[in-house]
Parts: sequence; C-alpha cells; structure tokens
Amino acid sequence: MKNVLKKISLLLVIIIGIVTVTNAQAKRKADKDTETWRYEIEVVQTGTQGTYLIKVWSYSKKPDVAIEQAKKNAVHGIIFKGFTGKSTVPGQKALATNVNLEEEKADFFKPFFDDGGKYMKFVSLSNDGAVAAEDRMKVGKEYKVGVIVSVNVSALRKDLEDAGIIKSLGAGFN
Repeated sequence: MKNVLKKISLLLVIIIGIVTVTNAQAKRKADKDTETWRYEIEVVQTGTQGTYLIKVWSYSKKPDVAIEQAKKNAVHGIIFKGFTGKSTVPGQKALATNVNLEEEKADFFKPFFDDGGKYMKFVSLSNDGAVAAEDRMKVGKEYKVGVIVSVNVSALRKDLEDAGIIKSLGAGFN
C-alpha cells in the first residue's frame, strides 16, 4: 500500500510538471504573438456610457492563443491605433497622439500589458469569448480569429491621464 501511494504521488508530480511546462510554453507563444501587435479592429456598436463594443481580429498559429490575446490587442488598439466608424457608430482616434509613446513610456506599458496586467481592468470578452464559425479562419499557417470585446474607454483614458501618460482632453485649454 505504501509503495502504491509513493507511485501515485510521483505520477502526480510528473503530471503537474508537464502541465506547468506546457502552460509556460503557451504563455511564451502568446507573448511572442502579442509583441508584434498584429491585429485589426472594427467597431461593432457603442456600449454603455463610455464603452465601445469592438471586434478584434488577432493572429496566431493556435486559435485559443488568438482569443486570449484579443483583450490585450483591444486595449492596445484603443490607446495606439483607434478605429474607423461605420454608419451608426462614430470612429475613435487613438488615445495617444504621440506615435513614439509606447517606446518612450515602456516602463509603464510593459507591466501594463503583462499577462494579468492593469489592461484587464478596462476590457471584457463579450459572449464569454465564444467565436462564431465565420470569425475563425485559416490564413496560411496561422489563424485569424475575430473576438468581440467591450472596452471601457472612459476609465482607460482617466487612468492614463492620472498616470501622466496622456494629456487630458481639456489640457490644451488651460
């Protein structure tokens, strides 16, 4: 009986080790995919006060990685790219007007966009991250996956202003 318990314990340790290594590899892959910031944004609709519902198209060799990175890409897009509008929803310019801001404030943005970083406060997946069949397509050796997310642009802007990263909307009038 004692030998059986030792074997079971050893087996559990091995399984936990394999899972940990696999998760670490997936995280490195997700980070690599995000480092290049390859994504597209399209507006879906205006959400509740100060939020936008947008579709983020992310690229990765694994669809589940693209889905997870969509939240990070959405916040990055609101800060640095903005998006064009459509007939019923106005577009939005990027919150950052300085094209070099991400590099100049790398000490702020690196931890901000780390897994589980502060960016998570401003974004949530719509429909629990479910992806419609037409929003998952194979492009060459990777997938292009469209995920609808909600971004609280008002809270994001205020946080970036309070941190001194961007100027407030009224700063030019003082």
